[in-house]
Amino acid sequence: MRSRLCFTAALLVLALGFGLSLIIGRYALSPVDLLHTLEGQGAPEIRAVLLQARLPRMIAALFVGAALSMSGSAFQSVFRNPLVSPDLLGVLSGAAFGAAGAIIAHGSAMTIEVSTFLGGCCAVGFGFIVARLVGREGVLPLLLGGLISSALFTALLSLLKYLADPFDQLPTIIYWLLGSLAQTDWHQLAVLVPLLSFGMGVLWASGRVFDVFGLSDDEARSLGLPIGLLRLAMLAVATALSALTVSLAGIIGWVGLIMPHMARLLIGPEHRRLLPFAALLGACCLLLADTAARSLSPSEIPLGMMTELLGALGFILVLRQLRREGRL
Repeated sequence: MRSRLCFTAALLVLALGFGLSLIIGRYALSPVDLLHTLEGQGAPEIRAVLLQARLPRMIAALFVGAALSMSGSAFQSVFRNPLVSPDLLGVLSGAAFGAAGAIIAHGSAMTIEVSTFLGGCCAVGFGFIVARLVGREGVLPLLLGGLISSALFTALLSLLKYLADPFDQLPTIIYWLLGSLAQTDWHQLAVLVPLLSFGMGVLWASGRVFDVFGLSDDEARSLGLPIGLLRLAMLAVATALSALTVSLAGIIGWVGLIMPHMARLLIGPEHRRLLPFAALLGACCLLLADTAARSLSPSEIPLGMMTELLGALGFILVLRQLRREGRL
């Protein structure tokens, strides 16, 4: 009953937030303008604002927030650590390195997106190789490999920033690192939304697998499950999701860490319910953050800065609740 109420409340908040986001912004619209546009009778400039500027980035915010939250839930389950987020295995630093390399090479928007995705995957692949060199199975080698990979690609990113043109390329790299959905268009959505939907569907269908990760490795093997292979497969899917979100929106922090916590506090740890509910919370959070980023000042605030501010405050509330329940 409680989970049903939570899902209903989250859906209502999402619907209300979506409606408000359509009319709120530097170019404010009225509900009448929105209704006329939906009927095909709106003014051309209003149709352009709604259909070409706001709606694509709103849809992107929904999918990026949902994907980050689901991948964060997956990482926390695999590593059995509630403080784990999607950047643990170096995916964010690798994706940032790929994007910076494409910007310095004067790549097109599509080239930057592809380089971002490949950079994130390469960083995680390097972390897996380091974990294999350790020669042991389990969570700790993967964690160490991710930390080493993250440090390496962060250093490589710093090198590219040093080599970049300080008047042209460096500001572009810095702005991209701060995160934004301002450049989102329908072509990007047509490519990335099906991929994000597929990845989230795979994670949701694997809910019982994530429940198994709560057992020790020996207990899982006693059930006849290839726990090491399952762990790598789920990490690969979650990593791909994270890299795709970075290619679309840049670096968006805290969502993949905070939203799974809140979902777990509200509906419990069973992943068949936790994963979709975390996705709903992440979609709501990023939609509202993006609306605030484009509405609070004459010049748009980077989305990553908004999520950092909201995430820090949200994490304080989560920690207080965990302490109140005796889990800290």
